[in-house]
Amino acid sequence: MIRLIARFLVITIGLGFLLVSTSASAQVSSPTPARPSATGGASDKVELFHADSLVVMNIPGQAVRKLYNNVRLRHKGVLMYCNLAIQNVTTNVIEAYGNVRLVQGDTINVQGDTMFYYGNTRQANLRGRVIMRDRKMTLTTAQLDYDMLSGIAHYPVPGRIVDKENVLTSREGFYDTRSKLFTFRQNVKLVNPKGTLTADSLLYNSLTRMATFQGPTRIVNKDGVLTSIEGQYNTITGISNFQRRATIDTPKYRLTGDSLYYDNILELGIAKGNVIMVAKDRKAVITGDHVRYNGKAGISRVTGHAVAKSLANETTNDTLYMRADTLFSFDNKLTNTRRLLGQKNVFIYKSDLQSKCDSLIYDTADSTIYFYKKPIVWSQNKYQMEADSMKAFLKNNRINTMYLKTKSFVISLDTLNNFNQIKGRTITAYFTTKAVVSDTIPAKTSKPKGSKQTSTMASAVRSVSAIATNAPPQRVLDTKPGSTTAPIQEQTVLDRVLVDGNGQSLYYALDEKNKMIGLNHVESSKMNIEFVDNKVGQIRFYGHPDSELIPPKEITDDAKELDGFRWRKEEKPTKNQVLWLETPPTEKPVTRKPLKNRSTIKPLAKKGVPRGIN
Repeated sequence: MIRLIARFLVITIGLGFLLVSTSASAQVSSPTPARPSATGGASDKVELFHADSLVVMNIPGQAVRKLYNNVRLRHKGVLMYCNLAIQNVTTNVIEAYGNVRLVQGDTINVQGDTMFYYGNTRQANLRGRVIMRDRKMTLTTAQLDYDMLSGIAHYPVPGRIVDKENVLTSREGFYDTRSKLFTFRQNVKLVNPKGTLTADSLLYNSLTRMATFQGPTRIVNKDGVLTSIEGQYNTITGISNFQRRATIDTPKYRLTGDSLYYDNILELGIAKGNVIMVAKDRKAVITGDHVRYNGKAGISRVTGHAVAKSLANETTNDTLYMRADTLFSFDNKLTNTRRLLGQKNVFIYKSDLQSKCDSLIYDTADSTIYFYKKPIVWSQNKYQMEADSMKAFLKNNRINTMYLKTKSFVISLDTLNNFNQIKGRTITAYFTTKAVVSDTIPAKTSKPKGSKQTSTMASAVRSVSAIATNAPPQRVLDTKPGSTTAPIQEQTVLDRVLVDGNGQSLYYALDEKNKMIGLNHVESSKMNIEFVDNKVGQIRFYGHPDSELIPPKEITDDAKELDGFRWRKEEKPTKNQVLWLETPPTEKPVTRKPLKNRSTIKPLAKKGVPRGIN
């Protein structure tokens, strides 16, 4: 995105015509009045070369003559031509009228309707239709004051400069032949085939080839708009530097920073100070204190209060926020894919999802999200999922599979605020897309047992996918105005859960009246839990499972928790914490309880076993 700066500055390169056009420049301040000649000798007088006729005027105390037709004068290497001239030899002043022309060397040629030339101060003031030309450019204005002692030409009225490809207009301009600096003031506008630049002030040094913008500046071309208050661009090195809150705005992106730096040759861009990057088509925003972009490598890095924001649901305006100490973006130019990496202290907040981990990667090549180093996910205060690492697979911008690896632990809070738990070496959750009753309008039919826990799990994992994809809002399939029934929507729902290796489950069995039957504890090498219509369908245990059903009156505190159980609700990040407005809580030290002696596990009792479990 920052590479677009180079395209904006193509307009500025057009200022190079000033280098080849005049070999002169100007200062920001008005030129200092020239001092009179110290000698005032005959060699300082304006010389008359030719005139068709000469008339001596009778003015007491002064030698004045009027010159007619084909008048040619010379002074200090400058040639002057006109139709009519009044020469005051005493004051060394020339008044020239009609086809006035001033030639300095083989570079400067100035035309005008009238001219007052002061020989002692070497000041030429031209009026009327003034045209200044050199080898490459033409300046047109109504008034030009040229101080040959200081080398500054000044037009205090609107002027227009034209070369082969560019047209530059300004309210006022200076032109310094010694410092090689051009200055254009007020209503500066540069137009060429590649775009248009407007500025309050523009300076160009033809020796260093450095262009400097002062005051509000706006560059518009086919790629977008760049605005800044102050900036510089080196036409030799291709390095640009904009200050005082610069912004690049394109149809797809907008980048704003207190300062923007870009090296066109190295394709290296740096933005500093309250940086805001907006991907308009994806409704995503990244903010930070410092952004560095390497165009050749296709790598960008955001540090300092880095936050990524993504609109996850247009219907509810629900936004997902992700913060990290460092955010990276890696572009693959061959496949046109990208990887987004959050490194160190990654926190995620969404209305129905909160998460934290040490690092996160989203790969658009295979639509996969990777969570590393103690990742944990919360959803709606009822669901918690953690493992050493997690991986989410997306299909058609929707969650398809969630994979938990090593020390996997899933906790869900049921309707009686009991903690149902699933534990294993690896846990794989499979999802499918179905038309279901929306949760937003209560259905009049009773909710199947276990459906609330299942939908919570689906919502949690589905929300994770919004980190890098703006999945479309759930599409209403069947709604009627004024209907009291809940609308049918297309949602991603949990299909089945597979536990592989050291599987343990601890869940509360409830009857159809939501009354507790008992606490089930099962240990098995493998478990396969299937869901139908958002409720438990079948549970299969493989190998030689050990099972126990504890009646409600015999449930002790130790029996309520699997080893490693921690309900870490207090660590769940808030929106203000993700936005760096508050400090997130730190993870509390783990207090290990003694392992419970399971040697007295009883065979699975047939009485009270939930229906659908095999």
